[in-house]
Amino acid sequence: MAAFIDRVTVHVSAGNGGHGVSSVHREKFKPLGGPDGGNGGDGGDVVLEVDASVHTLLDFHHHPHQKAPNGKPGAGGHRNGARGEDAVLRVPEGTVVSVGGEVLGDLMGVGTRLVLAAGGKGGLGNAALANARRKAPGFALLGEPGEAVDAVLELKSVADVGLVGFPSAGKSSLVAAMSAAKPKIADYPFTTLVPNLGVIRSGDVTYTMADVPGLIPGASTGKGLGLQFLRHVERCAVLVHVVDMATMEPGRDPESDIVALEHELREYDEELDLVGRLRIAVLNKVDVPDGRELVDLVRATLEARGLEVFPISAVTGEGLPELGYALAREVQAHRASLPAPQATRITLTPRAVDDSGFTVQPDPRTDGWVVLGVKPERWVRQTDFSNDEAVGYLADRLNRLGVEVELATAGAVPGDAITVGDVTFDWEPTLPAGTLTVEETAGLGGRGTDVRLETNSRPRADERLAAKRRRRTPYELLEPEGDDPSWDDE
Repeated sequence: MAAFIDRVTVHVSAGNGGHGVSSVHREKFKPLGGPDGGNGGDGGDVVLEVDASVHTLLDFHHHPHQKAPNGKPGAGGHRNGARGEDAVLRVPEGTVVSVGGEVLGDLMGVGTRLVLAAGGKGGLGNAALANARRKAPGFALLGEPGEAVDAVLELKSVADVGLVGFPSAGKSSLVAAMSAAKPKIADYPFTTLVPNLGVIRSGDVTYTMADVPGLIPGASTGKGLGLQFLRHVERCAVLVHVVDMATMEPGRDPESDIVALEHELREYDEELDLVGRLRIAVLNKVDVPDGRELVDLVRATLEARGLEVFPISAVTGEGLPELGYALAREVQAHRASLPAPQATRITLTPRAVDDSGFTVQPDPRTDGWVVLGVKPERWVRQTDFSNDEAVGYLADRLNRLGVEVELATAGAVPGDAITVGDVTFDWEPTLPAGTLTVEETAGLGGRGTDVRLETNSRPRADERLAAKRRRRTPYELLEPEGDDPSWDDE
Protein backbone atom coordinates (compact mmCIF):
# COMPACT_ATOMS: atom_id res chain seq x y z
CA MET A 1 0.00 0.00 0.00
CA ALA A 2 1.34 3.41 -0.92
CA ALA A 3 2.08 5.70 2.03
CA PHE A 4 0.10 8.54 0.53
CA ILE A 5 -3.31 9.69 1.72
CA ASP A 6 -5.03 12.64 0.05
CA ARG A 7 -8.48 12.52 1.68
CA VAL A 8 -9.29 11.90 5.34
CA THR A 9 -12.02 12.60 7.86
CA VAL A 10 -10.79 13.99 11.17
CA HIS A 11 -12.73 14.26 14.43
CA VAL A 12 -11.38 17.22 16.40
CA SER A 13 -12.38 18.51 19.81
CA ALA A 14 -11.25 21.81 21.24
CA GLY A 15 -10.45 22.11 24.93
CA ASN A 16 -13.11 22.92 27.52
CA GLY A 17 -12.88 26.13 29.49
CA GLY A 18 -11.88 25.88 33.14
CA HIS A 19 -14.49 26.56 35.81
CA GLY A 20 -14.40 29.72 37.86
CA VAL A 21 -14.12 29.29 41.62
CA SER A 22 -16.18 30.68 44.48
CA SER A 23 -13.88 31.66 47.33
CA VAL A 24 -13.81 34.14 50.23
CA HIS A 25 -10.58 35.69 51.43
CA ARG A 26 -9.71 34.58 54.95
CA GLU A 27 -6.85 35.58 57.21
CA LYS A 28 -6.31 36.45 60.85
CA PHE A 29 -8.58 39.26 62.03
CA LYS A 30 -10.32 39.17 58.61
CA PRO A 31 -12.70 36.22 58.68
CA LEU A 32 -14.68 37.63 55.74
CA GLY A 33 -12.25 39.54 53.57
CA GLY A 34 -14.38 39.56 50.45
CA PRO A 35 -14.58 37.31 47.37
CA ASP A 36 -11.27 36.28 45.82
CA GLY A 37 -12.21 33.45 43.42
CA GLY A 38 -10.21 33.42 40.18
CA ASN A 39 -11.40 32.87 36.63
CA GLY A 40 -10.97 29.65 34.71
CA GLY A 41 -8.64 29.50 31.71
CA ASP A 42 -9.85 29.22 28.12
CA GLY A 43 -9.62 25.86 26.38
CA GLY A 44 -7.11 25.31 23.59
CA ASP A 45 -8.07 25.69 19.92
CA VAL A 46 -7.55 23.10 17.18
CA VAL A 47 -5.63 24.90 14.43
CA LEU A 48 -4.62 23.74 10.95
CA GLU A 49 -1.32 25.16 9.69
CA VAL A 50 0.38 24.67 6.32
CA ASP A 51 3.84 23.16 6.70
CA ALA A 52 6.29 22.89 3.81
CA SER A 53 7.73 19.65 5.19
CA VAL A 54 4.37 17.83 5.08
CA HIS A 55 3.27 16.29 1.78
CA THR A 56 0.53 13.87 2.75
CA LEU A 57 -2.39 13.44 5.16
CA LEU A 58 -1.09 10.08 6.34
CA ASP A 59 -0.81 11.12 10.00
CA PHE A 60 -4.52 11.89 10.20
CA HIS A 61 -5.35 8.59 8.51
CA HIS A 62 -3.75 6.72 11.43
CA HIS A 63 -4.83 9.24 14.12
CA PRO A 64 -8.16 10.73 13.05
CA HIS A 65 -9.12 11.86 16.57
CA GLN A 66 -7.39 15.05 17.74
CA LYS A 67 -8.10 16.99 20.96
CA ALA A 68 -6.76 20.20 22.44
CA PRO A 69 -6.03 20.50 26.20
CA ASN A 70 -8.63 21.92 28.58
CA GLY A 71 -8.23 25.18 30.44
CA LYS A 72 -7.29 25.02 34.11
CA PRO A 73 -9.83 26.00 36.79
CA GLY A 74 -9.37 29.14 38.86
CA ALA A 75 -8.31 29.20 42.50
CA GLY A 76 -8.65 31.36 45.55
CA GLY A 77 -6.46 34.39 46.09
CA HIS A 78 -7.46 35.88 42.70
CA ARG A 79 -5.49 33.16 40.87
CA ASN A 80 -6.73 32.59 37.33
CA GLY A 81 -6.45 29.22 35.62
CA ALA A 82 -3.96 28.68 32.81
CA ARG A 83 -5.14 28.64 29.20
CA GLY A 84 -5.02 25.33 27.37
CA GLU A 85 -2.40 25.09 24.63
CA ASP A 86 -3.54 25.05 21.02
CA ALA A 87 -3.37 21.74 19.13
CA VAL A 88 -1.62 22.69 15.88
CA LEU A 89 -2.18 20.14 13.09
CA ARG A 90 0.39 20.34 10.27
CA VAL A 91 -1.11 19.91 6.79
CA PRO A 92 0.39 20.16 3.28
CA GLU A 93 -0.18 23.11 1.00
CA GLY A 94 -3.31 22.74 -1.10
CA THR A 95 -5.47 21.21 1.64
CA VAL A 96 -9.17 21.96 1.31
CA VAL A 97 -11.16 21.85 4.57
CA SER A 98 -14.90 21.21 4.52
CA VAL A 99 -17.52 20.51 7.19
CA GLY A 100 -20.91 19.13 6.25
CA GLY A 101 -20.23 19.75 2.57
CA GLU A 102 -19.41 23.43 3.13
CA VAL A 103 -15.84 24.51 2.35
CA LEU A 104 -14.31 26.36 5.30
CA GLY A 105 -10.95 27.14 3.77
CA ASP A 106 -8.47 26.43 1.01
CA LEU A 107 -5.07 26.47 2.69
CA MET A 108 -2.49 27.95 0.33
CA GLY A 109 0.89 29.34 1.32
CA VAL A 110 3.27 28.14 4.01
CA GLY A 111 2.20 29.37 7.43
CA THR A 112 -1.49 29.78 6.59
CA ARG A 113 -3.60 28.96 9.64
CA LEU A 114 -7.26 28.05 10.12
CA VAL A 115 -9.00 27.61 13.48
CA LEU A 116 -11.00 24.45 12.93
CA ALA A 117 -12.48 24.22 16.44
CA ALA A 118 -12.49 27.04 19.00
CA GLY A 119 -11.82 26.32 22.66
CA GLY A 120 -14.44 27.02 25.30
CA LYS A 121 -14.30 30.21 27.34
CA GLY A 122 -13.30 29.93 30.97
CA GLY A 123 -15.89 30.70 33.65
CA LEU A 124 -15.71 33.82 35.82
CA GLY A 125 -14.86 33.50 39.50
CA ASN A 126 -16.97 35.16 42.18
CA ALA A 127 -14.45 38.02 42.46
CA ALA A 128 -15.26 39.06 38.89
CA LEU A 129 -19.01 38.75 39.55
CA ALA A 130 -19.02 41.03 42.63
CA ASN A 131 -20.54 44.50 42.35
CA ALA A 132 -22.10 47.13 44.61
CA ARG A 133 -25.33 45.13 44.97
CA ARG A 134 -23.80 41.65 45.01
CA LYS A 135 -20.83 42.11 47.33
CA ALA A 136 -20.08 38.46 48.02
CA PRO A 137 -21.42 36.12 45.34
CA GLY A 138 -21.66 32.58 46.59
CA PHE A 139 -21.27 31.10 43.11
CA ALA A 140 -19.04 31.15 40.05
CA LEU A 141 -19.63 30.51 36.35
CA LEU A 142 -18.79 27.21 34.71
CA GLY A 143 -16.40 26.91 31.79
CA GLU A 144 -17.90 26.43 28.34
CA PRO A 145 -17.31 23.20 26.41
CA GLY A 146 -15.05 23.38 23.38
CA GLU A 147 -16.30 22.89 19.86
CA ALA A 148 -16.35 19.39 18.35
CA VAL A 149 -16.09 19.18 14.55
CA ASP A 150 -16.00 16.33 12.04
CA ALA A 151 -14.08 17.77 9.09
CA VAL A 152 -12.97 16.39 5.73
CA LEU A 153 -9.41 17.23 4.65
CA GLU A 154 -8.81 16.88 0.94
CA LEU A 155 -5.39 17.39 -0.62
CA LYS A 156 -5.18 18.84 -4.12
CA SER A 157 -1.68 19.01 -5.56
CA VAL A 158 -0.27 22.43 -6.32
CA ALA A 159 1.58 22.29 -9.65
CA ASP A 160 1.89 24.44 -12.76
CA VAL A 161 1.84 21.56 -15.27
CA GLY A 162 -0.15 18.37 -14.97
CA LEU A 163 0.61 15.26 -17.02
CA VAL A 164 -2.49 13.26 -17.90
CA GLY A 165 -2.97 10.16 -19.96
CA PHE A 166 -3.62 6.45 -19.92
CA PRO A 167 -1.63 4.12 -17.62
CA SER A 168 1.91 3.30 -18.78
CA ALA A 169 1.98 6.25 -21.19
CA GLY A 170 5.35 7.37 -19.82
CA LYS A 171 4.30 10.22 -17.53
CA SER A 172 6.59 9.21 -14.67
CA SER A 173 9.48 8.72 -17.10
CA LEU A 174 8.92 12.23 -18.45
CA VAL A 175 9.03 13.77 -14.97
CA ALA A 176 12.20 11.84 -14.18
CA ALA A 177 13.84 12.93 -17.46
CA MET A 178 13.03 16.66 -17.07
CA SER A 179 13.61 17.06 -13.31
CA ALA A 180 15.51 15.57 -10.40
CA ALA A 181 12.47 13.63 -9.19
CA LYS A 182 12.81 9.85 -8.92
CA PRO A 183 9.31 8.37 -9.28
CA LYS A 184 8.67 4.67 -9.39
CA ILE A 185 8.74 3.40 -13.00
CA ALA A 186 7.65 -0.04 -14.17
CA ASP A 187 6.02 -1.63 -17.19
CA TYR A 188 2.58 -2.41 -15.77
CA PRO A 189 -0.65 -0.42 -15.34
CA PHE A 190 -1.12 1.89 -12.37
CA THR A 191 2.53 2.00 -11.39
CA THR A 192 1.89 5.56 -10.22
CA LEU A 193 -0.31 5.44 -7.14
CA VAL A 194 0.62 8.84 -5.73
CA PRO A 195 1.27 12.22 -7.41
CA ASN A 196 4.94 12.87 -8.15
CA LEU A 197 6.15 16.46 -8.27
CA GLY A 198 9.23 17.65 -10.14
CA VAL A 199 10.78 21.12 -10.39
CA ILE A 200 11.88 22.14 -13.89
CA ARG A 201 13.84 25.17 -15.08
CA SER A 202 13.58 26.19 -18.73
CA GLY A 203 15.42 29.43 -19.47
CA ASP A 204 14.46 31.97 -16.82
CA VAL A 205 11.20 30.24 -15.87
CA THR A 206 10.97 27.71 -13.05
CA TYR A 207 7.81 25.66 -12.73
CA THR A 208 6.55 22.43 -11.19
CA MET A 209 5.25 19.38 -13.01
CA ALA A 210 2.89 16.80 -11.50
CA ASP A 211 2.63 13.20 -12.61
CA VAL A 212 -0.73 11.88 -11.45
CA PRO A 213 -2.21 8.37 -11.58
CA GLY A 214 -3.25 7.12 -14.99
CA LEU A 215 -6.66 7.65 -16.52
CA ILE A 216 -9.09 5.03 -17.81
CA PRO A 217 -12.58 5.47 -19.28
CA GLY A 218 -15.09 5.99 -16.48
CA ALA A 219 -12.63 7.72 -14.15
CA SER A 220 -15.08 10.60 -13.59
CA THR A 221 -17.48 8.09 -12.00
CA GLY A 222 -14.79 6.59 -9.76
CA LYS A 223 -13.41 3.75 -11.85
CA GLY A 224 -9.75 2.87 -11.48
CA LEU A 225 -8.08 5.56 -9.39
CA GLY A 226 -10.83 7.83 -10.71
CA LEU A 227 -11.39 10.79 -8.44
CA GLN A 228 -7.92 10.43 -6.90
CA PHE A 229 -6.55 11.19 -10.36
CA LEU A 230 -8.89 14.04 -11.22
CA ARG A 231 -8.56 15.76 -7.83
CA HIS A 232 -4.90 16.51 -8.44
CA VAL A 233 -5.32 18.27 -11.79
CA GLU A 234 -7.76 20.94 -10.59
CA ARG A 235 -5.02 23.44 -9.68
CA CYS A 236 -2.77 22.87 -12.70
CA ALA A 237 -2.49 25.85 -15.04
CA VAL A 238 -1.54 23.71 -18.06
CA LEU A 239 -2.54 20.12 -18.79
CA VAL A 240 -0.39 17.98 -21.08
CA HIS A 241 -1.73 14.83 -22.69
CA VAL A 242 1.00 12.19 -22.78
CA VAL A 243 0.20 9.75 -25.61
CA ASP A 244 1.74 6.29 -25.77
CA MET A 245 2.97 5.74 -29.34
CA ALA A 246 3.95 2.15 -28.61
CA THR A 247 0.71 0.79 -27.22
CA MET A 248 -0.35 -2.61 -28.46
CA GLU A 249 -3.87 -2.54 -27.02
CA PRO A 250 -6.59 -3.08 -29.64
CA GLY A 251 -8.96 -0.18 -30.32
CA ARG A 252 -6.55 2.49 -29.04
CA ASP A 253 -4.87 5.23 -31.03
CA PRO A 254 -3.67 8.78 -30.15
CA GLU A 255 -6.84 10.49 -31.30
CA SER A 256 -9.21 8.13 -29.46
CA ASP A 257 -7.11 8.52 -26.30
CA ILE A 258 -7.52 12.29 -26.44
CA VAL A 259 -11.26 12.01 -27.06
CA ALA A 260 -11.64 9.72 -24.04
CA LEU A 261 -9.53 12.04 -21.90
CA GLU A 262 -11.52 15.15 -22.80
CA HIS A 263 -14.75 13.32 -22.03
CA GLU A 264 -13.59 12.38 -18.51
CA LEU A 265 -12.34 15.90 -17.79
CA ARG A 266 -15.61 17.39 -18.96
CA GLU A 267 -17.72 14.94 -16.94
CA TYR A 268 -15.72 15.56 -13.77
CA ASP A 269 -16.53 19.28 -13.51
CA GLU A 270 -17.63 21.47 -16.38
CA GLU A 271 -17.19 24.69 -14.37
CA LEU A 272 -13.44 24.10 -13.95
CA ASP A 273 -12.97 24.01 -17.76
CA LEU A 274 -10.21 21.40 -17.53
CA VAL A 275 -10.54 20.72 -21.25
CA GLY A 276 -9.58 24.32 -21.97
CA ARG A 277 -6.26 23.77 -20.19
CA LEU A 278 -5.42 20.78 -22.41
CA ARG A 279 -3.38 22.58 -25.09
CA ILE A 280 -0.28 20.40 -25.56
CA ALA A 281 -0.04 16.79 -26.75
CA VAL A 282 3.19 14.89 -26.10
CA LEU A 283 3.76 11.88 -28.36
CA ASN A 284 6.03 9.74 -26.22
CA LYS A 285 8.18 6.70 -27.12
CA VAL A 286 9.07 7.80 -30.65
CA ASP A 287 12.27 5.77 -30.28
CA VAL A 288 10.39 2.46 -30.64
CA PRO A 289 9.97 0.84 -34.07
CA ASP A 290 7.25 2.45 -36.20
CA GLY A 291 6.89 5.27 -33.61
CA ARG A 292 8.02 8.07 -35.96
CA GLU A 293 5.83 6.85 -38.80
CA LEU A 294 2.81 6.95 -36.48
CA VAL A 295 3.67 10.54 -35.49
CA ASP A 296 3.42 11.65 -39.12
CA LEU A 297 0.01 10.01 -39.40
CA VAL A 298 -1.61 11.67 -36.35
CA ARG A 299 0.15 15.06 -36.21
CA ALA A 300 -2.23 16.83 -38.62
CA THR A 301 -5.32 15.43 -36.88
CA LEU A 302 -4.13 16.56 -33.44
CA GLU A 303 -3.13 20.01 -34.65
CA ALA A 304 -6.57 20.39 -36.20
CA ARG A 305 -8.01 19.92 -32.70
CA GLY A 306 -6.00 22.93 -31.52
CA LEU A 307 -3.22 20.97 -29.81
CA GLU A 308 0.46 21.74 -30.02
CA VAL A 309 2.26 18.47 -30.80
CA PHE A 310 5.72 17.51 -29.48
CA PRO A 311 7.25 14.13 -30.42
CA ILE A 312 9.63 13.11 -27.63
CA SER A 313 11.45 10.19 -26.11
CA ALA A 314 11.77 10.19 -22.35
CA VAL A 315 14.48 7.51 -22.65
CA THR A 316 16.83 9.22 -25.15
CA GLY A 317 15.88 12.81 -24.29
CA GLU A 318 14.82 13.65 -27.83
CA GLY A 319 12.47 16.69 -28.01
CA LEU A 320 12.63 17.46 -24.27
CA PRO A 321 14.26 20.94 -24.57
CA GLU A 322 11.60 22.12 -27.04
CA LEU A 323 8.85 20.76 -24.79
CA GLY A 324 10.36 22.45 -21.74
CA TYR A 325 10.42 25.90 -23.38
CA ALA A 326 6.85 25.47 -24.66
CA LEU A 327 5.64 24.60 -21.16
CA ALA A 328 7.54 27.57 -19.71
CA ARG A 329 5.84 29.86 -22.22
CA GLU A 330 2.37 28.58 -21.27
CA VAL A 331 3.08 28.82 -17.55
CA GLN A 332 4.44 32.34 -17.88
CA ALA A 333 1.37 33.42 -19.86
CA HIS A 334 -0.89 31.98 -17.16
CA ARG A 335 0.98 33.78 -14.39
CA ALA A 336 0.76 37.07 -16.27
CA SER A 337 -3.01 36.68 -16.61
CA LEU A 338 -3.53 36.36 -12.88
CA PRO A 339 -4.78 39.50 -11.10
CA ALA A 340 -2.39 41.36 -8.85
CA PRO A 341 -2.61 40.16 -5.24
CA GLN A 342 -4.59 42.45 -2.99
CA ALA A 343 -4.56 42.82 0.75
CA THR A 344 -7.41 41.10 2.53
CA ARG A 345 -10.14 43.58 3.33
CA ILE A 346 -11.83 43.26 6.70
CA THR A 347 -15.56 43.89 6.55
CA LEU A 348 -17.36 44.90 9.73
CA THR A 349 -21.11 44.40 9.72
CA PRO A 350 -22.82 46.34 12.52
CA ARG A 351 -25.73 44.76 14.31
CA ALA A 352 -29.17 45.91 13.23
CA VAL A 353 -30.93 48.41 15.49
CA ASP A 354 -33.84 46.05 16.16
CA ASP A 355 -31.64 43.00 16.67
CA SER A 356 -31.91 41.94 20.32
CA GLY A 357 -29.52 39.01 19.88
CA PHE A 358 -32.16 36.31 20.46
CA THR A 359 -35.52 35.09 19.20
CA VAL A 360 -38.51 33.48 20.90
CA GLN A 361 -40.33 30.75 18.98
CA PRO A 362 -43.07 28.22 19.82
CA ASP A 363 -41.68 24.83 20.81
CA PRO A 364 -43.85 22.00 19.43
CA ARG A 365 -41.99 19.42 21.53
CA THR A 366 -43.10 20.85 24.88
CA ASP A 367 -46.05 23.05 23.79
CA GLY A 368 -44.03 25.88 25.29
CA TRP A 369 -41.42 28.26 23.97
CA VAL A 370 -37.79 28.07 22.93
CA VAL A 371 -35.30 30.93 23.21
CA LEU A 372 -32.63 30.92 20.49
CA GLY A 373 -29.56 33.12 20.68
CA VAL A 374 -25.83 33.03 21.27
CA LYS A 375 -25.91 34.87 24.59
CA PRO A 376 -28.79 33.03 26.29
CA GLU A 377 -27.45 29.64 25.25
CA ARG A 378 -23.93 30.53 26.43
CA TRP A 379 -25.25 31.79 29.78
CA VAL A 380 -27.13 28.54 30.34
CA ARG A 381 -23.97 26.52 29.70
CA GLN A 382 -22.13 28.64 32.27
CA THR A 383 -24.72 28.18 35.03
CA ASP A 384 -24.36 25.73 37.89
CA PHE A 385 -27.97 24.68 38.42
CA SER A 386 -27.17 23.08 41.75
CA ASN A 387 -26.62 26.58 43.18
CA ASP A 388 -29.78 28.61 43.73
CA GLU A 389 -27.88 31.88 43.68
CA ALA A 390 -26.35 31.02 40.31
CA VAL A 391 -29.81 30.25 38.95
CA GLY A 392 -31.03 33.61 40.23
CA TYR A 393 -28.11 35.33 38.52
CA LEU A 394 -29.08 33.62 35.26
CA ALA A 395 -32.65 34.86 35.67
CA ASP A 396 -31.36 38.40 36.20
CA ARG A 397 -29.23 38.23 33.04
CA LEU A 398 -32.09 36.92 30.92
CA ASN A 399 -34.43 39.56 32.30
CA ARG A 400 -31.98 42.38 31.55
CA LEU A 401 -31.54 41.04 28.03
CA GLY A 402 -35.30 41.35 27.50
CA VAL A 403 -36.17 37.67 27.32
CA GLU A 404 -39.11 37.95 29.74
CA VAL A 405 -40.60 40.92 27.92
CA GLU A 406 -40.29 39.06 24.62
CA LEU A 407 -41.92 35.96 26.13
CA ALA A 408 -44.83 38.00 27.42
CA THR A 409 -45.19 39.71 24.04
CA ALA A 410 -45.24 36.32 22.28
CA GLY A 411 -48.08 35.13 24.54
CA ALA A 412 -46.29 33.08 27.19
CA VAL A 413 -48.02 32.70 30.55
CA PRO A 414 -46.60 31.67 33.94
CA GLY A 415 -46.02 27.93 34.08
CA ASP A 416 -45.16 27.53 30.38
CA ALA A 417 -42.16 25.35 29.55
CA ILE A 418 -39.27 27.53 28.39
CA THR A 419 -36.27 25.91 26.68
CA VAL A 420 -32.91 27.65 26.48
CA GLY A 421 -30.13 25.53 25.06
CA ASP A 422 -30.34 22.08 26.66
CA VAL A 423 -32.33 23.23 29.71
CA THR A 424 -36.12 23.36 30.03
CA PHE A 425 -37.79 25.07 33.01
CA ASP A 426 -41.19 26.43 34.02
CA TRP A 427 -41.48 30.17 33.53
CA GLU A 428 -42.02 32.26 36.65
CA PRO A 429 -41.88 35.97 35.75
CA THR A 430 -39.73 38.09 38.04
CA LEU A 431 -40.65 41.54 39.37
CA PRO A 432 -39.89 44.10 36.66
CA ALA A 433 -37.46 46.78 37.77
CA GLY A 434 -39.14 50.05 38.88
CA THR A 435 -42.58 48.61 39.64
CA LEU A 436 -42.12 48.79 43.45
CA THR A 437 -41.47 51.80 45.63
CA VAL A 438 -38.38 52.25 47.77
CA GLU A 439 -40.37 51.38 50.93
CA GLU A 440 -41.70 48.18 49.31
CA THR A 441 -38.27 47.04 48.18
CA ALA A 442 -36.65 47.79 51.56
CA GLY A 443 -37.82 44.51 53.00
CA LEU A 444 -36.78 42.44 49.96
CA GLY A 445 -33.39 40.81 50.07
CA GLY A 446 -31.36 41.56 46.99
CA ARG A 447 -30.65 38.51 44.88
CA GLY A 448 -27.05 37.44 45.36
CA THR A 449 -26.42 39.35 48.62
CA ASP A 450 -24.62 37.81 51.58
CA VAL A 451 -26.05 38.66 55.02
CA ARG A 452 -22.75 37.67 56.63
CA LEU A 453 -21.17 40.86 55.33
CA GLU A 454 -24.10 43.04 56.42
CA THR A 455 -24.16 42.02 60.11
CA ASN A 456 -21.28 42.40 62.53
CA SER A 457 -21.63 39.94 65.46
CA ARG A 458 -17.99 40.17 66.47
CA PRO A 459 -17.59 40.97 70.27
CA ARG A 460 -15.97 44.24 71.33
CA ALA A 461 -12.66 44.41 73.20
CA ASP A 462 -14.24 45.03 76.62
CA GLU A 463 -16.60 42.13 76.07
CA ARG A 464 -13.71 39.82 75.21
CA LEU A 465 -11.82 40.98 78.33
CA ALA A 466 -14.81 40.35 80.57
CA ALA A 467 -15.25 36.88 79.10
CA LYS A 468 -11.59 36.14 79.72
CA ARG A 469 -11.82 37.15 83.38
CA ARG A 470 -14.97 35.13 83.78
CA ARG A 471 -13.22 32.01 82.50
CA ARG A 472 -10.37 32.45 84.99
CA THR A 473 -12.59 33.14 88.02
CA PRO A 474 -13.70 30.13 90.09
CA TYR A 475 -17.34 29.27 89.74
CA GLU A 476 -18.09 29.96 93.41
CA LEU A 477 -16.78 33.56 93.17
CA LEU A 478 -18.65 34.51 90.01
CA GLU A 479 -21.07 37.42 90.47
CA PRO A 480 -24.60 36.93 89.26
CA GLU A 481 -25.47 38.43 85.88
CA GLY A 482 -28.56 40.63 85.65
CA ASP A 483 -31.32 40.45 88.25
CA ASP A 484 -31.43 36.71 88.70
CA PRO A 485 -33.34 36.22 92.01
CA SER A 486 -31.56 32.92 92.62
CA TRP A 487 -28.41 34.89 93.49
CA ASP A 488 -30.08 37.02 96.22
CA ASP A 489 -29.01 36.44 99.84
CA GLU A 490 -31.56 34.68 101.90
